[in-house]
Amino acid sequence: MGEEQQNQSGVIPRVKLGTQGLEVSMLGFGCMGLTGIYNYPVPEDVDISIIKQAFDIGITFFDTSDIYGPKSNELLVGKALKQLPRENVQLATEFDIVKSDPATGIAINGISEHVRASVEASLKRLDVDYIDLYYQHRMGELTKLVEEGKIKYVGLSGASPETIRRAHVVLLLSYLLF
Repeated sequence: MGEEQQNQSGVIPRVKLGTQGLEVSMLGFGCMGLTGIYNYPVPEDVDISIIKQAFDIGITFFDTSDIYGPKSNELLVGKALKQLPRENVQLATEFDIVKSDPATGIAINGISEHVRASVEASLKRLDVDYIDLYYQHRMGELTKLVEEGKIKYVGLSGASPETIRRAHVVLLLSYLLF
């Protein structure tokens, strides 16, 4: 995980994820529950105050997704980020599930055009210039988005060990070739 460091508030330690330089609070905040996934939704001002309170105690790593809400969770997190110093927040979001149905399962779309459209839509909903960590179930277009500065790091969510190994090779080769 890397060497632990205290954040500015001294409450939550910080760690490095991987070897490319992403440093986050050891405790992250999964924002899915804020828009009623696990419970009844609460008023937006309460959700924003929860995010701000988490930041105040030293949590700087916030995780959302375009499927949460759907879409409303990214909008909420974007509003909360406007009240925090963006340079001190590590923002993760994920995409690629185009359908989630108990009867038919989950459908994934890793086509380049969909990847690009998804990141552009998330950037707009979050109202930010870049995403620190972007999760996807497939790779491909993500390396180009890193090169363009639209995302800083790439992640996988719900991936098997074999998928992680393949993704590592794809990313390693793309960094060596470009």
